[in-house]
Amino acid sequence: MRTCPEEPGRGALQSGLMSLLSQLSGTFVNVGAVLLGTLLGLTIGARLPERTQRTLLQTLSLVTLFIALDMAGSLNSVMGGRIPGVILALISLAAGAVIGEALGIEEALGRLGDRLKRQFRGGGRFTEGFVAASLLFCIGPMTVIGGLQNGLTGDSSTYVLKSTLDGIAALALAGAYGIGVGFSAVTVLLIQGGLSLAAGSFAAGLLGGADPAILKSNPYVLLITGAGGLTIIGISWNLMLAGLGMEDRRVRVGSLLPALLLAPLALWAATRLTG
Repeated sequence: MRTCPEEPGRGALQSGLMSLLSQLSGTFVNVGAVLLGTLLGLTIGARLPERTQRTLLQTLSLVTLFIALDMAGSLNSVMGGRIPGVILALISLAAGAVIGEALGIEEALGRLGDRLKRQFRGGGRFTEGFVAASLLFCIGPMTVIGGLQNGLTGDSSTYVLKSTLDGIAALALAGAYGIGVGFSAVTVLLIQGGLSLAAGSFAAGLLGGADPAILKSNPYVLLITGAGGLTIIGISWNLMLAGLGMEDRRVRVGSLLPALLLAPLALWAATRLTG
């Protein structure tokens, strides 16, 4: 019995598609967890008294602070030549703040949230929920390490664990901020998906492979993790202020985001200048 020859390029196309889906598998799970958590938060949170919603925000703030402090502790394991990691993080955050304010990143995030709010007729504190959730879900070691693992090897285990945490956080945030939290899933898709796809191209050569043990001990990853932890402390502070009804004193976390790009450059420069 004769079989039709396979169309030229069809096998390569299928292989490429499967590879793409494998690299993005963890991101898709994370997006689903955020959407599910938001749905549950909107369903359950709408029935809770305002005092209970504020208490949940304060609880989330405390847990976020614990995670942030644990991340920031990685700075103790980094030395850029003769310069301690905490000094490199300080320099990166200070320079990042100047650049972030000059670029108006905080305002840009706010405008994006407002645009989505108008387009989808969101109400209440849509923008605050979108910005807070986007920053919380996309800053941290799991975002970096999970993206490298998933992109290089197809291993989505780190992102699956992160999805559990993000889903619970989305539930608590959606109860207080509303549907804007759910739109942070778009941010997760773009940032984590982009990182996973980029990892398959060049991260293996830069970071010494996809072994999680190697990634977690790499000084560049440690410095980004530590700087991200300090940034997340700002998110924790903002959540606590929201729980206390004092949002007007919040930290402009969005303006600090360039620090995550400057941190590895600072380590590279310090290693060569003082090493």
